[in-house]
Amino acid sequence: MPRRTPQHRTYRRLFTIPGTRAFTAGNLIARLPAGMFSVSAVVMIAGSRGSYALAGAVTATGLAATAVTAPWIARLIDRHGQSRMAVPATAVAALGSLSILLCVHYDAPDWTLFAAYAATATTPNTGGMSRARWAHLLADDPEALHTANSFEQAADELCFMLGPALAAFLCGTFFPEAGTLVGAVLLMTGILIFTAQRATEPPPGPAPKGSSPLRTPGIPPLIAGFIATGAVFGAMEVATLAYADTAGHRAAGGAVLALQAAGSCAAGLLHGTSKPTGPPEHRLRWCLLAMTTLMPLPLLAAHTLNSLPALAIALLLAGMATAPTMITAMTLLQHRTPEGRLNEGMSLAVTGLLMGIACGSAAGGWTADHASPTGGFAVPIAAAAAALLIGALSRETPQGAAL
Repeated sequence: MPRRTPQHRTYRRLFTIPGTRAFTAGNLIARLPAGMFSVSAVVMIAGSRGSYALAGAVTATGLAATAVTAPWIARLIDRHGQSRMAVPATAVAALGSLSILLCVHYDAPDWTLFAAYAATATTPNTGGMSRARWAHLLADDPEALHTANSFEQAADELCFMLGPALAAFLCGTFFPEAGTLVGAVLLMTGILIFTAQRATEPPPGPAPKGSSPLRTPGIPPLIAGFIATGAVFGAMEVATLAYADTAGHRAAGGAVLALQAAGSCAAGLLHGTSKPTGPPEHRLRWCLLAMTTLMPLPLLAAHTLNSLPALAIALLLAGMATAPTMITAMTLLQHRTPEGRLNEGMSLAVTGLLMGIACGSAAGGWTADHASPTGGFAVPIAAAAAALLIGALSRETPQGAAL
């Protein structure tokens, strides 16, 4: 028999499990709008109100509201099941997206933008629900679960690669609200397909074991690291869009951002074909060091070279460290989360990311408006350094050391 390649040994075998292709397809459709909504909102609001600071503040408010609401939604999903809770939660979020669309279209007061965007906070953690299904299906196969986590992170990056480009295309080609409208339709459609796949759904746990993940040793430092990493994403997004707009290439902003996600997606897929070695805490610190080392490249390209193509290449290179970092951190979180609270634990990770994205978006938007568009690229450098410091100061836990 010919020797199989690592990809045959890993990714292909994941989808030989019955039902995995169907729930993955639905989840990808539902996850794509995650990369569309914030870019659509920034383009839509900045174009109609002429302020990136307002656009960044509105998206930051919505993300902060999601950070508060997401653990509660995830707890309900853990206790009552994905198919029962995810659909109504998504319907409320879709209505919130339509509300902000109407507020912008009809020139409603600024405060209505904040209220409408906050209503999208009930969006369920689609990536977390998918990871929970893999953890349920592959509970006895840690190596396959590592591959599944790598695939899920690559899927996240793929959606954040295609989402901004699609949003920028829709908003620039048709009308400013088109990205938000299409995103809401895709979100609702994908969740309906995903939740229809009952055979792979993890069973609900009405009485979860253990304490809250936030009180579990080793999880709070991980959440702090997710916050800092989210600030990298949020600030980089707003700074890139502001720089592209200043350079007279607003429509190209989403495509340039997509290259960062492309680099991360490729690195995530490659990471999934390798067998993890050494304590995960050590691996995470090396990933954080790589991210911090690469993050100054976009600032160098924008400020020194003053070139949009150079910025695109810099973002591609900088993105290569983010997926391995997220994969390793998510794996640690899965092992440390108490039994019966996996969706809640995953939601806390997303909550941390959203809080960071909110802070990064606001800081990046303020810097772009009050300093310079290129100065906004200093914010993700500081955020990456903070993530590295958190990782360096975190202690190993018995759960993590055993991995």
